[in-house]
Amino acid sequence: MLVKQKMVVTNRLKADCPTHSRTEIAARDTAMVIDEPKERDGTNQGPTPTETLVAALVACTNVIGHKCARKNGVEFRAMSIAAEWDFDRRGTQLVEEVETPFLAIRMTIDVATDADEEAMARVRADLQKFCPLAKLIRAGGTTIEETWNVRRG
Repeated sequence: MLVKQKMVVTNRLKADCPTHSRTEIAARDTAMVIDEPKERDGTNQGPTPTETLVAALVACTNVIGHKCARKNGVEFRAMSIAAEWDFDRRGTQLVEEVETPFLAIRMTIDVATDADEEAMARVRADLQKFCPLAKLIRAGGTTIEETWNVRRG
């Protein structure tokens, strides 16, 4: 019997907010903490909300990047991703509303593979099409720049 997966699903998580900056999140049977650094009156027990957003983009790039690689017959022997971003803090400081707080996110994606450049071009193109977080962030006006360093052999 063939089981057909749902294509649109509803996901849920729950958060407790024990302080003004600490958020304890439960998703499925996992937990995480999002917090502010001590200099912003947090307890520094987790990444900030903005760091968490970029971390989620990096993680999504990993997951969808590997799926795109597999789809194109590419094997990544290793992958690492570094990110940096330009953030307009005027909104979070309540100075004024900012239409696009994340001005640019730059990711450096290092992969080890034997795939040729043509195959890697297909992987990169598919990643642009299928990474849901990158699509959402770009739709909000943020530029995402990807620099791919491919190590072969």
